[in-house]
Amino acid sequence: MTKLALGTHPFLLGFEQLERLVERTAKTGNDGYPPYNIEQTSERSYRITLAVAGFGEGDLAITVEDSALVVRGKQTDDAEGRVFLHRGIAARQFQRSFVLADGVDVGGATMENGLLHIDLNRSEPDRVVHTIQIKKG
Repeated sequence: MTKLALGTHPFLLGFEQLERLVERTAKTGNDGYPPYNIEQTSERSYRITLAVAGFGEGDLAITVEDSALVVRGKQTDDAEGRVFLHRGIAARQFQRSFVLADGVDVGGATMENGLLHIDLNRSEPDRVVHTIQIKKG
């Protein structure tokens, strides 16, 4: 018996991109920084919360690129002239990506107490029934 890949199953017409999407999702950075939560806030909305302590609004960039929500953070190193006896809070940059399904849009973003909240909204799907006419050949 031959094992079929997910995107090549004969009943999944038009889902060829699904396997590439799963691979792309698996390749996103898994270093765990910054930590984040994803919660469902209603039947059609979600919230991603990233712990970005030490970052200001100007240090963060949020973009949607090729159906992926990308959050980038880059701090300026202001350690010049300072002597650290211990430096446990690193000023490092990060990039965190989340693949968005079709119909999911970014509603907005807010910063509060070192947490970046990104609200996502799912649009109402089209529930239209189409009747296909059969033409004589």
